[in-house]
Amino acid sequence: MALGKYTRVDNRRSSSSYCSTLTIIVFVALCLVGAWMMTSSSVVPVQNVDEPAQENKSEVKEPVSESRESSTQPFEDNPGDLPEDATKGDSTVSFAQNENNSNPQESQVEKPEEKPEEKPEQKPDDKSNEETKAEDGSNTVTQDVESKMEDGQTKSDGNDSSFGGQEDTVENSNEQKSDLEEGEKKSDLDDSAKASDSREDATKSENSGETNGQIEEKVEQSDNNESVKGSDEKKEDGQSKNPSSNEVFPSMAQSDLLNETTSQSGSWSTQATESKNEKEVQLFSKQQNGYSWKLCNVTSGPDYIPCLDNLQAIKSLPSTKHYEHRERHCPVEPPTCLVSLPEGYRRPIEWPKSREKIWYYNVPHTKLAEIKGHQNWVKVNGEYLTFPGGGTQFKNGALHYIDFIQESVSDVAWGKRSRVVLDVGCGVASFGGFLFDREALTMSLAPKDEHEAQVQFALERGIPAISAVMGTKRLPFPGRVFDVVHCARCRVPWHIEGGKLLLELNRVLRPGGFFLWSATPVYQKLPEDVEIWKAMSKLTKAICWELVSINKDTVNRVAIATFRKPTSNDCYEKKSQLEPPICPDSDDPNAVWNVPLQACLHKVPVDAVERGSQWPNQWPARLEQPPYWLLSSQVGVYGKAAPEDFSADNEHWKQVVSKSYLTGMGINWSTVRNVMDMRSIYGGFAAALRDLNVWVMNVVTIDSPDTLPIIYERGLFGIYHDWCESFSTYPRSYDLLHADHLFSKVKKRCNLVAVAVEVDRILRPEGKLIVRDNIETINELENMFKSMQWEVRMTYAKDKEALLCVQKSMWRPKELETLTYAIA
Repeated sequence: MALGKYTRVDNRRSSSSYCSTLTIIVFVALCLVGAWMMTSSSVVPVQNVDEPAQENKSEVKEPVSESRESSTQPFEDNPGDLPEDATKGDSTVSFAQNENNSNPQESQVEKPEEKPEEKPEQKPDDKSNEETKAEDGSNTVTQDVESKMEDGQTKSDGNDSSFGGQEDTVENSNEQKSDLEEGEKKSDLDDSAKASDSREDATKSENSGETNGQIEEKVEQSDNNESVKGSDEKKEDGQSKNPSSNEVFPSMAQSDLLNETTSQSGSWSTQATESKNEKEVQLFSKQQNGYSWKLCNVTSGPDYIPCLDNLQAIKSLPSTKHYEHRERHCPVEPPTCLVSLPEGYRRPIEWPKSREKIWYYNVPHTKLAEIKGHQNWVKVNGEYLTFPGGGTQFKNGALHYIDFIQESVSDVAWGKRSRVVLDVGCGVASFGGFLFDREALTMSLAPKDEHEAQVQFALERGIPAISAVMGTKRLPFPGRVFDVVHCARCRVPWHIEGGKLLLELNRVLRPGGFFLWSATPVYQKLPEDVEIWKAMSKLTKAICWELVSINKDTVNRVAIATFRKPTSNDCYEKKSQLEPPICPDSDDPNAVWNVPLQACLHKVPVDAVERGSQWPNQWPARLEQPPYWLLSSQVGVYGKAAPEDFSADNEHWKQVVSKSYLTGMGINWSTVRNVMDMRSIYGGFAAALRDLNVWVMNVVTIDSPDTLPIIYERGLFGIYHDWCESFSTYPRSYDLLHADHLFSKVKKRCNLVAVAVEVDRILRPEGKLIVRDNIETINELENMFKSMQWEVRMTYAKDKEALLCVQKSMWRPKELETLTYAIA
């Protein structure tokens, strides 16, 4: 049968013996060739491939190592402080670039080894390592390794060199089994972190020798109208789908230093946790359509401040003699309706142009221009409100006035010795607005009174300000924190009732600090002014303030009296009559939340390690250095020695801001001016933004450790607040709000919907909110803000921690909700 077949194929062959002989010779030759091929394929290719595989490995691994070292350098002394994810952003981008650069080299090295004309053979000595080649003959992947990898992961190149892509290079055939086992173990570790579906994470995991117990990871960005979940949607070459994107994943996972919940399950989640999270996500998704928003129907309209516009509570006050009607009177139940927008509202003008002019329709009030226009406070100019930079006491400009103070009292030293300033009765805050030019930071305050929208003007201009009054309660600041207190004709009766109000200034003024007073009693001779000056002179001597100088400004035709607070108690203790009396030892000068004023004098601290006994370092050195009164024997907020805690927090926020917030979230920081850190600890977030044209209101919540004095010591400022109540600011005050693990704490004792409404109230349209919190809270907030028509710019989740960045829209509901207590 065989002969007949071959005879039909080749009619030239006529001899059967000749065919038999030829067949035997061919068979023997094929056997010899097959034996040679098996020997050479099991030994020679491994030796040939090993060298280029090692070259490729070093080419890829070296830049990744450099990237990792650079990203974790600040934490060398605390390797456990921040997990790998805290610096993941830059490593991701760097490795994607390195992969692109190394891929051509890999293909050049591997190409000579490709033999499309030969069929792959199974190795008899290692059946579990069976290899298959792609139809185009370009790459091969070991099945055991491939089964460990998710779709979209990097394919391996060549035969056994495929392990080189996972940094598990096969040295020789005798070591294949042990190396494969090691490769499987490492693949298991990589697979446990679902973010590591690219070769960069496999490399990073081996280099660090760590396995992070973070299971769930989700990233969404809407800047480019696409969503990214983990790195599953990355291209196989390590790049993201959008090649023009400079996305840097945010530093999400909290460290032992900063995370309040750490994984206790190693690298694996439990089914109970996974199922619980999924059910909660589905529940929140169902609740999304359950939010029904209404517009607040109130007398104040677009300028509504719940705790200052509680007209029902104000009407019931027994007296308004001490400006009680200008103090906070929060409703029992905070509002859950949204504040309306002024008709014609548009995006605010950017700083520094905003210091000189703002859009009229954003703050459509002309009363102050009519009353104070001749004093260069504010003028109406077409569709703008303009601010010439003047004030009642500096009609010819704030900058001349500021420099005149410096010339009169050189020790003031703006921006060096004097960094944090309190401006009482600030008007439209031009004084604080121009002190930025001298590197000084000013907390401006004025009441919401007949001087219509003065604080609102200041905030719209991009100048720090709050609505507050010197009334019956202490100001919401710690004791001994302001370097300078300023009052330019602020109409505060400092001398009445035993000097109660001036003693409140004494409480917040740092020992050795200055009180600058440029009011008419300083330089006018009217009977009323003369009487007030005599009373002030007596009071300041009684509390041992030194009158440094009285200087006349010939340009503005005003005079400035400069007083200095003592740095010891010697003067006071030598007095035969102690009036005003010394505050009792039980009186804590830092206790201020709804604490009534008292006409008593707080002693100056004299212990060398007590806060206030020494002047802080000059700016900007004071920003980075732990205060001298933070002792190693003290335990910081995160459990370390206080100075270490401070420094670790400072470095952490530097990393988060530089590696994530500034470059990885699609925020145009040129449009950001007014920033609030809604739950500040040491002020690290604000310090990290120092080089930007922004200012940060650091809020220390009343149920948090009292770290606000540390923030002031650094040359920053802030305020105490309870987020179960409304903040003392106008609507649309801030460009960016930042909340680090705030909402999960607040919702334990407050209505989270009301807090979200307050966020909507104080944030400007198109402003951003960045939230770092647990995943359940983030999901709840995301659904809530989506129902307000906010744009979700990014969500990122890993294990139990998550990050959310959203942008407020111009949307307002149509239906009204009348708040009877806010109706005149």
